[in-house]
Amino acid sequence: MTTPSPARILLADDHALVRRGVRLILDNEPDLTVVAEASDGAEAIEQARATSPDLAILDIAMPRLTGLQAARELSRLSPDLRILILTMHDNEQFFFEALKVGASGYVLKSVADRDLVEACRAAMRGEPFLYHGAVSALIRNYLDRAHDGDDPPDRPITVREEEILKLVAEGHSTKEIASMLVISAKTVERHRANLLQKLGLRDRVELTRYAIRAGLIEP
Repeated sequence: MTTPSPARILLADDHALVRRGVRLILDNEPDLTVVAEASDGAEAIEQARATSPDLAILDIAMPRLTGLQAARELSRLSPDLRILILTMHDNEQFFFEALKVGASGYVLKSVADRDLVEACRAAMRGEPFLYHGAVSALIRNYLDRAHDGDDPPDRPITVREEEILKLVAEGHSTKEIASMLVISAKTVERHRANLLQKLGLRDRVELTRYAIRAGLIEP
């Protein structure tokens, strides 16, 4: 009987030590193998294109593109790719955002040694993986929505505005952002002005604070 090939995994985290530790956990399993690593969300997309993994494990807080932004793009590029979010944040907002962008699981780094292998196998079977707190959050959210009789409001900013907000908060200049996103400097300025108006903010400092609260960058 032929042994099935191990699941090919892309691992993205901006901390090399975290990647090394997670890789040790995964490569120790006969049905899992890490075939590519990335240090930020944009590199994760590049590596996914180059290596065609079965599963992507993405940290939430990464430079250039967050794990959630990368997950949204990877879901669009490769609908069959399974995605897990790996994070230190036990945060309901991040958890629900992860589900919205196509992730099939949300794993806390604090218990990765216990949960990650199980989460990978669940994802490869096409099943969701939810840690205990996430199950409680889902039930609470469902009950709140049922009580209010409506759906939560749409996100206040567009995907492109979110990309620009993150890069502004990371300290990139208008020219740098235009180059990274392959758009004109005028377009960057227009999006930045729209962000300030939509969010009721005054300057880059307030945009940065908002980006921290939204989980786009770490403080």
